[in-house]
Amino acid sequence: MGYAEKRGTYWRGRYKIAPGKYGTVTDEHGETIRFTRKRDAENAADEAEAKIRNGRQVAGKQDDELFGDFVSRWYADQDLAASTMQNYKRHIEEHLLPTFENEIIRSIGKPEVAAWEKAEKEAGYALSSIKTWRSTLHLILGDAFDEGLSDSNAATRRRGRGKRAGKSRSRGPEKAITTALGILLIAERAALLSGRDDEFVAVVTKGFTGMRWGELVGLEERYVNESGIRIEWQLYELDTGELHRCPPKDDSYRTIDVPEWHSELLAEHSASSLSQPCACHENSYVFSGHRASNGSVRKVGAKLVDVARRAAVSVGTVSAVLNKTGTVKAATAAAVEVAIAELGYVRGGAPAQLAAHWRRNGFTTWLFRPAATGWYPSKAPAPTRPVPIIGEPWPGIPVRGRNAPGRADACWLPIAPGLTPHGLRHTHRTLLVKLGLPGVLIDDRLGHLDGSVQGRYTHVTAAMRLALLDGLTGIWEAALAARRAMHPTSPVQALDRLLRAA
Repeated sequence: MGYAEKRGTYWRGRYKIAPGKYGTVTDEHGETIRFTRKRDAENAADEAEAKIRNGRQVAGKQDDELFGDFVSRWYADQDLAASTMQNYKRHIEEHLLPTFENEIIRSIGKPEVAAWEKAEKEAGYALSSIKTWRSTLHLILGDAFDEGLSDSNAATRRRGRGKRAGKSRSRGPEKAITTALGILLIAERAALLSGRDDEFVAVVTKGFTGMRWGELVGLEERYVNESGIRIEWQLYELDTGELHRCPPKDDSYRTIDVPEWHSELLAEHSASSLSQPCACHENSYVFSGHRASNGSVRKVGAKLVDVARRAAVSVGTVSAVLNKTGTVKAATAAAVEVAIAELGYVRGGAPAQLAAHWRRNGFTTWLFRPAATGWYPSKAPAPTRPVPIIGEPWPGIPVRGRNAPGRADACWLPIAPGLTPHGLRHTHRTLLVKLGLPGVLIDDRLGHLDGSVQGRYTHVTAAMRLALLDGLTGIWEAALAARRAMHPTSPVQALDRLLRAA
């Protein structure tokens, strides 16, 4: 006997084809018929089942549908966030279709799924990645089973089967974290590598707020004030290169409390940057890209700011020496000339227009990881190599251009090997736990949802927030004092002001 199944705003008819196997009432084109009334769906299902019993219909039109055909219309029916749709598309096109595209869905069984998984492992893919792709396959085959195209979901993994020790092997490596001092030192190096203070403020902000990468890139100026940082949007980078403005992950709208010192740091940065609305979103953002948007991002060579830092003068003084205005003292001009020679500075034209936003890969590869590890990544024809620097002023000025290693006299030691920008989010949570703050406050700050009874019945209070701000101020001042003990000044202006003011 057929039955009607509620599917949102409509009903569909379901009928039994064989033991454990059900079909869906479709039209002459194989499309599911959407009934507005339950009774109509039941009648159509009864009629379809009666035809099978009488031998007038052996199977539905879609009974031998190929995986590739099904997954195409399955994907088209999804209405999810752009980031989720992108991930599904990547999983399907790169890892599922190469194996299953021309397979009849009903023929895909557990042996076929196991063989696919084994092949992915032999290809060298991470176990955590294979687990994610299998989850997508499970979702697809589950919907195919619901439509009566298969007898079971072959991607279902029975619980409790297999080696117990195998569960621990499927976990990824432990996430690298650092300390409050580590955040400060990495931020300083990132600013030296980029040639501006923006990256110093950004890394400090990420490390001391636990913001997600997309939330940091998509932080609009109107959502930053003395009371804190309001998370309303993020910029998610799609495979097409587009930065998609969308709500924060899991709708984690929240206000992040910031101590007074952090609020002042952000205010000084905004006042000095004078950012303009970007052409892509027409919003003013707190942070912008660090390289040109026209393909000249990989232009080598020392920058004007590098010369100024090396000579311990302002950029304006270097410009005056280059323009031979005669207004610079001879000793200062000589120091600038020496810095130009040591860094290999070659005067160029007007600076290129900077990109409106950071790109995750560019920021991580050429700023964050070299700052954290002291090494540049390999890029043909250059292998992995230490960041060459001139040691004075401390912690050193990166040397760029031809024969940079030959002109350098030192290199950076690693601060936090293996650390990623997302690792700063793990670092922030660890710092908050070390401060002894309650879990409900930590989850609120990071945008995590605790679905337990304790999470539902525990609430954030004003006293908790004050304790949070006092704790963050304490570890910041301790980190600043430790940095000052290493050297009382910094080539990074924002940090230098903080060191001199204390």
